[in-house]
Amino acid sequence: MRLHPTLIALAAALAQPLSTRAAPSDLTVVAPYVRMSPPGTANTAAFMTISNTGNSDRKLVKAESPVARSVELHSHSNDHGVMRMRQVTEIELKARAQTELKPGSYHVMLIDLRQSLQEGDTVPLTLSFDDGDSSRIDAPVRKPQTVIDADSGTAPAIRMQH
Repeated sequence: MRLHPTLIALAAALAQPLSTRAAPSDLTVVAPYVRMSPPGTANTAAFMTISNTGNSDRKLVKAESPVARSVELHSHSNDHGVMRMRQVTEIELKARAQTELKPGSYHVMLIDLRQSLQEGDTVPLTLSFDDGDSSRIDAPVRKPQTVIDADSGTAPAIRMQH
């Protein structure tokens, strides 16, 4: 008697130890968006909150998107009154906590855009983590919000060096 190839494949899959099967991820991406940039601007950034409900710290180690020629993980720091943006190799995601990627902090930098992005467009992003897992998300493009300085009623000037 000859076994059907599908039955053989099913039997092999069931014979695998449970530890090799994929478990649901402890990481969840919440409220992703990409900042709309003025026409002719070659770069922009993506922001989001990553929730780690697991018991172990994790790391975001890479991001990719077909809308940009290069995608990097970045942070901002204040260097004697000058905001500096720096590429980082990873973003730590603490256990049982949320990590917010936001303006002036950690973010995903989209460099050398292949197309202009309009409000309402959706940008596909693939996020890769330290355990080899990845997550594909769709981030809507939004206009940047202006922050008003409560003391002067004007938007504060921020000097940035890249």
